[in-house]
Amino acid sequence: MEVAYVSAISALAGSVIGGLTSGYTTWLTQRTQARAGMIAHDLARREDLIRDFIVAASKTYGDAIVNSEPKMPELVDLYAMVSRMRVLNMPRSVACAEGVMTAIIDTYFAPNRTVADIRELLKKGGAVDPLKDFSEAARQELGAFASL
Repeated sequence: MEVAYVSAISALAGSVIGGLTSGYTTWLTQRTQARAGMIAHDLARREDLIRDFIVAASKTYGDAIVNSEPKMPELVDLYAMVSRMRVLNMPRSVACAEGVMTAIIDTYFAPNRTVADIRELLKKGGAVDPLKDFSEAARQELGAFASL
């Protein structure tokens, strides 16, 4: 009779172990998928923020080249985007974005330029792209974040 008990207990233990293994595998798979979904969502948020900052900063810089009067709502929007980058823990992008903000404000207080002035500046090798460092920093941070 003991052989029957051993056989039944072995079968029962095998079923329990198989069930637990299957349950653990399912839980682990769902957890991994949820984490991948969160990372994809966070990456999309960062990409949208960077895109919006580049578009807004480009327009504001273009305005600063030809005008001497800053448009405060546009500057406030840019500062809000920089603060959102801080929240998302993008330190290098924040530092470069602050440099872009400084360049934009300095450009407002510089003499207005014409298209001919900009052409001459480009011919002499002058910098007219304050977003270059920001773009490179953002690309590196997004690449590092995506590889998580």
